[in-house]
Amino acid sequence: MSNQKRNNGFRLKNRYSNTAKGKGGQNKGKGKPSKKASEKVNKPSVKVSFLGGLNEIGKNITLIECEGDIIIVDCGMAFPDGDMLGVDLVIPDFTYIEQNADKVRGIVLTHGHEDHIGGLPFLLSRVNIPIYGTPLTLGLVGNKLREHSLMSSASLNEVMAGDTITLGCMSIKFIHVNHSIPDAVAFAINTPAGTLVHTGDFKIDCTPITGDMIDLSSFARVGDDGVLALLAESTNASRAGYTRTEMLVSESLDSLFRKAESYRIIIATFASNVNRVQQIINCAEKYGRKVAFSGRSMVNYMDVARKLGYLHLPDNILIDLDMLGRYTPEQVVLVTTGSQGEPMSALSRMAYSDHRKVMVGEGDFIIISANPIPGNEQAVGNVVDELMKRGCKVIYESMYDVHVSGHACQEELKIIHRLVKPKYFIPVHGEQKHLRKHAELAEFLGMDRKNIFIGDVGSSVEISDDGIKEVAPVPAGKVFVDGLGVGDVGSIVLRDRKHLGQDGLIIIVASLDVYDGHVISGPDIVSRGFVYVRESEGLLDEVRKLALDILEDCANRNIHEWGIIKNRMKDEISKLIGQKTRRSPMILPILQEV
Repeated sequence: MSNQKRNNGFRLKNRYSNTAKGKGGQNKGKGKPSKKASEKVNKPSVKVSFLGGLNEIGKNITLIECEGDIIIVDCGMAFPDGDMLGVDLVIPDFTYIEQNADKVRGIVLTHGHEDHIGGLPFLLSRVNIPIYGTPLTLGLVGNKLREHSLMSSASLNEVMAGDTITLGCMSIKFIHVNHSIPDAVAFAINTPAGTLVHTGDFKIDCTPITGDMIDLSSFARVGDDGVLALLAESTNASRAGYTRTEMLVSESLDSLFRKAESYRIIIATFASNVNRVQQIINCAEKYGRKVAFSGRSMVNYMDVARKLGYLHLPDNILIDLDMLGRYTPEQVVLVTTGSQGEPMSALSRMAYSDHRKVMVGEGDFIIISANPIPGNEQAVGNVVDELMKRGCKVIYESMYDVHVSGHACQEELKIIHRLVKPKYFIPVHGEQKHLRKHAELAEFLGMDRKNIFIGDVGSSVEISDDGIKEVAPVPAGKVFVDGLGVGDVGSIVLRDRKHLGQDGLIIIVASLDVYDGHVISGPDIVSRGFVYVRESEGLLDEVRKLALDILEDCANRNIHEWGIIKNRMKDEISKLIGQKTRRSPMILPILQEV
């Protein structure tokens, strides 16, 4: 029996409602309830909490909690926004996990992209939790843990797609899916409250570059057994149709290799896109070119993928970057990082003549095999412009089909919804517009609006056969990684950095008499990022005079509290500068007693 029936042409009645017939429904007779019905009433609830991945791209991490046991799905990071000055990475707030460390049974990983595994070293440095994942995913995790000197204490447990593991009161079935990296999986999480399906990142590709197509039959079997809730990715929920197959990129790359027969080919792509690199290697072999890798992350990813058998390299095709000079341009392909215009990436360094080993120019045919992540468009555009200024031929437009998404579009999402047939639905992995579109899609398919939950970072929901309800939020948020510092840069520090970057700094230094507070030396004025001193001596003299007047007035009035003196200097000098320049630099008084 179909799990849903049309109602007024739009909303569908859910088979799990009290009026539904068939499996899971209530007894229609007037006698005693059946054994199954009484068991259903006694089922516990399951709590789902989100420490990341909602209303944002990246930083994916979800907690499933039932009967005192917790499992963690993924532990990712995000790259900083443009206003997060100086920040290297953004990771989840792990406070809730640390508070409940004795309940956490393990971390299960969907795949090896940074937005799903990048936060692991920072979590494991605080709490040692067993990790479960597929071979390539664990290989990439191992690389990260070795960099942070955590490998010796980590517990990495290899699981193959199709396997089922038990963690506490929950069992987790690993289901093979297609994505832009091999070894990606979804989860069917069986809890005492019912089964939850978490898709991870996926698409339906009937002709993948490596491995089999997505295991739709497993989704169907889980759906037939009854699914309490579906958590499905939403990245492409606003895109109609189907995501295009990776085979399309192979055809496009082949065509471009033919066009670039007399050029050196440089291709920028995500370091984690092993399938795309395999396509490039296949084309290089066909056209008799050698392959070199550039960029630390690219070299690391490819090394792991090669050792585990996910990247197949013909004999003698790979050369070191230092050997490029031994070959003519038409004999080599350089695969590099920098498809998102990252300032420190290999391609950006080439564009700005800052790469130690590669100089680009008129003999280079450069392909950017990735679409800009939202917010990165300008950075990518700047790199493209610089490359073109140097005479490079750059292929970056979508019309060349040098990139396809790894995320499901609307028709693929519909297929998963229809196969899984959940009672409740939570859209995950996306910004608010993506989550809303996915919720609308579920409602169009017949899901009752009250059975759909759109959350935020920190949201917690309690799910049972009786309903889905939001409960008290858990501690959550963004933790900034700046150099070796984790969490020591907060909103106030970022505000100050932004202030300094926009308006500059004026430092006022003075020495005061320890007995009566009068000025002994100074005040001296130091300006950084505000005005060019030699052309603004008159303004700085006015600032110096005003600072002196304030200090002497405070001394005459027996005001010796430095907090009061500094605040008065900041207020009055800011007012003077605002009137003269319409700017608002940071004012930093430095006072010392002599």
